[in-house]
Amino acid sequence: MSNTEKLRQVFAESLAIDLARVTDDLRYATIPEWDSVAHMALVAAIEAAFDIMLDTDDVIDMSSFTKAQEILAKYAVVF
Repeated sequence: MSNTEKLRQVFAESLAIDLARVTDDLRYATIPEWDSVAHMALVAAIEAAFDIMLDTDDVIDMSSFTKAQEILAKYAVVF
């Protein structure tokens, strides 16, 4: 499984949405499932899946699936 697929799976499971809904266009607060509480669960799941600890600024900046990939790249996760 590629890191992109792994991240898509984490998004789908954390937000309790169908995998097909996790696209590059997925953005925070554009679907009811991705609210502030779900955001924190998503962050925790990403940290666990990729064995990293995100900085507070990165948690706040994670506003989309695409932005999540950019942030994880800073932690040496290759997409």
